[in-house]
Amino acid sequence: MVLIRVPPRRPHFDKILIANRGEIACRVIRTAKKLGIRTVAVYSEVDADSMHAQLADEAYCIGPAQSSDSYLRIDKIIDICHRSGAQAVHPGYGFLSENAKFAEMLAAEGIVFIGPPASAITSMGSKSESKNIMTTAGVPCVPGYHGTNQDPDFLLSEAQKIGFPVLVKAVHGGGGKGMRTVHSALDFKEALASARREAQKSFGNADVLVEKFVTRPRHVEVQVFADTFGNAVSLWERDCSVQRRNQKIIEEAPAPGLSPELRTDLSEKAVAAAKAVNYVGAGTVEFIFDKDTEKFYFMEMNTRLQVEHPVSEMITGLDLVEWQLEVAAGNPLSLSQSEIPMVGHAFEARIYAENPRNDFLPDSGRLLYLSTPEPTTIFAPALPPALAVTSDSLSLVQTMPPPRVTPSVRLEQGFGVGAQIGVFYDPMIAKLVVHAEDRTAALRVLRKALDDYKVVGVSTNIEFLRTLAGHQAFIAGDVDTGFIPKHREEFFPPITDPGVEVFAQAALFVVLRERTSLTQSPWSSLGARRFNGDALKRTIALQADVDGAIPSTIAVTTLGPNLFDVAVTLSSGVETVYAFVSAHLLSPTELVATLGLRACRTTIVSQTPPAHAAASAVHSTMERLHIFADGERTSLVLPSPTWLRTLGGDGLGAGAGALRAPMPSLVVEVKVGVGDIVEQGDAVIVLESMKTETVLRAPRAGIVKAVGCAKGEMVEEGKELVDIEQSEEA
Repeated sequence: MVLIRVPPRRPHFDKILIANRGEIACRVIRTAKKLGIRTVAVYSEVDADSMHAQLADEAYCIGPAQSSDSYLRIDKIIDICHRSGAQAVHPGYGFLSENAKFAEMLAAEGIVFIGPPASAITSMGSKSESKNIMTTAGVPCVPGYHGTNQDPDFLLSEAQKIGFPVLVKAVHGGGGKGMRTVHSALDFKEALASARREAQKSFGNADVLVEKFVTRPRHVEVQVFADTFGNAVSLWERDCSVQRRNQKIIEEAPAPGLSPELRTDLSEKAVAAAKAVNYVGAGTVEFIFDKDTEKFYFMEMNTRLQVEHPVSEMITGLDLVEWQLEVAAGNPLSLSQSEIPMVGHAFEARIYAENPRNDFLPDSGRLLYLSTPEPTTIFAPALPPALAVTSDSLSLVQTMPPPRVTPSVRLEQGFGVGAQIGVFYDPMIAKLVVHAEDRTAALRVLRKALDDYKVVGVSTNIEFLRTLAGHQAFIAGDVDTGFIPKHREEFFPPITDPGVEVFAQAALFVVLRERTSLTQSPWSSLGARRFNGDALKRTIALQADVDGAIPSTIAVTTLGPNLFDVAVTLSSGVETVYAFVSAHLLSPTELVATLGLRACRTTIVSQTPPAHAAASAVHSTMERLHIFADGERTSLVLPSPTWLRTLGGDGLGAGAGALRAPMPSLVVEVKVGVGDIVEQGDAVIVLESMKTETVLRAPRAGIVKAVGCAKGEMVEEGKELVDIEQSEEA
């Protein structure tokens, strides 16, 4: 009999530093607290009041808002480690999480990097080198050019050899940054330049590779874990196919529609990839799965914890941050491959500050109102180890039925009410994670949770996610990375006027809030008996929060305390009258009303314009009312009077040639000057917000009449940047 020597378990660290911010920093802090490990947070000047800084045992300011002056400053992080006594650093994801130099410098200072060795980061962090390693290891790769020649003409010639469409992708980094899909040679160089700029800003390296773009791909990735004793396991796969702007927005585990044989093959290849670079810790091996051929290709390996790791936790019952800490402390994996469960189905929906109807451009601002679904769990529910037929294989056959799954909701967030979502960082606010017995049940839980998620202060993708989760093709699991463009018309139908009830509720809210804001006196409580018994009538104009919307008018007549007649005249001229409506405010944001025979309880939140904003036809300068009813959100605006807009200098609004900032942004490049002649579609301004570049193009041919911004300037949403006057020849 051979005795296997089990090394003695090493203790946890006493104190760790989290070199990150937002929800991932909060996530790591929660596990550390569970294990009795003290935590150190770092924060930039704009994050002084952030949730992660408040949750940690200690917090240190690390510099100005720009990440290059704060969260990317290796020297400052190491200094704070020494000052605080932190023995190890958890990098989260993004920022320095895949920076080999950072790992090396920490090691030189005697500080443990909670991640893989620097050599693995270097090998797998380079998309070019990693593909060479994978080819040697027998893992299939996508055809493409992964060399060092970065000459634009050379890269264009390689793209032509590969055949369009191609994908231009930053050699270092991830998260969709520095990535562009190019469909023709004419568009190649402009896309290449934009990808390089974005890659340089996000990762400090502008190098790119070019590879074949699979036309109907699924994005399927495998969560792997390895320790310092040579053990490596798969924690099964996730499907992350539904993306916008080359970035994931909803993920699930396990991937739908995979046969047990394919699942086994994927997991074996992913484990082989990890072993090929002597990997240690949590990693994700990403594959492109071609729906037409049912073949998969290695895409890249992310040498860190992924944003979507909670879905793997939910189906395995594991805490991957705890596993990271165990492995970094020098302990072996606690489960063998055959013991890792796969129970139920999980989804993660990323809640972003962005405007889906405006090409998912990021938004920024203060979270004025936040009401979330009630979480039922903080960590993944504990599951018993799997009992496989054989001890070493990736077989999913178990000797007994899997345990029953109680539906659960988990919320990973890093921002609370009043938090400022700025332009300097990623626009993700939170992650909503659900788990249930099967995919159908999990989707049902997800839809209900999204119905209960309410945010005011920034545009979000919550309503879009709710629509996506109810789409028949998504319910059927028929997904690929082109899912959103393919179904764009269904996701974004023409906007119609809100329902009559919404206008009536909004108008009642306006009337009631004005009454409750008055000083309580006999005169403010007499209702319809005031002024010799004349009924008090108020006419309110409201319009949908879309450009060009025509106001509707609502006449609210007070009949008595909490009793009203409401007459709604839509912009179409259709009139609806609700008689003897009872209504009152339960709170400053909760309206209870009975319209006809229907009792309604509605959340209505007012968003006032910035104090410095001059009245104009731009909706960001008007008061907005956000109405949450029947699982839907409707935004209405109280239009500014024409005379007030005139005083504000807006008059009838900007002409057809005006380009306004679609979001708060940094001006990266101004491509035109006053007097320049432009054609429709010409690039005029390049903006950057939340690490994403946006190119504004001329809406028509003409002559540049005015330029209202400069390179390096921060501009607010709605600011006029360029005005193009139509030329006489046009």
